[in-house]
Amino acid sequence: MKLQTLILLTVLLMASLILVKLLREAPRAAEREEYLVGGYNPITNINDPHVIEIAKFAVTQYDKQSGVKLKFKKVIKGESRVVAGINYRLTLSAGEGWVSKIYEAVVWEKPWLHFRNLTSFKPLYA
Repeated sequence: MKLQTLILLTVLLMASLILVKLLREAPRAAEREEYLVGGYNPITNINDPHVIEIAKFAVTQYDKQSGVKLKFKKVIKGESRVVAGINYRLTLSAGEGWVSKIYEAVVWEKPWLHFRNLTSFKPLYA
């Protein structure tokens, strides 16, 4: 009986954390011009500190995985969608020295678990 109670409390706690996260994200969703359930939705404030943090994370992770030494420049546009967390699809500028290129990065984030994963990072306009 104690194990069942512990499991129930754990499930309730996890559901509460997810609900708190979704409620914290609601103002960002309200800033969007339109909201498409299940699909990507535009991020209207690409200068939001959290969006910049996600973009810098993407460049840093790509550097670690590839051995390249890109430096983040700026976010050009962004979209997000709610999955088991949030997927951010960002178009960003990064480069080595004077040469900058445009890249598309996809980052999966579960903020309540302090989890981020670079799903893809590819150059655009090769």
